Amino acid sequence: MSQWRSTKAKRLLAALLQIGWRIKRETALSHKVLERDGWENYTFAFHDNDEVGPKMLARIAKRTGLQPGDL
Repeated sequence: MSQWRSTKAKRLLAALLQIGWRIKRETALSHKVLERDGWENYTFAFHDNDEVGPKMLARIAKRTGLQPGDL
């Protein structure tokens, strides 16, 4: 069983901002380019009410350093 649980994109973005990511620019209605020192930019492409599942959360975690406890 995965250590990740589904969550809303709005909550996910808040968690990323909490661990040090910043919004570099917004490219469209749902696309935000995030930046953090020591990491490659990450494109966050979800609407606030989108449900992000465990598999996608695991992929995001590899690119951003997010931990299950951060949510």
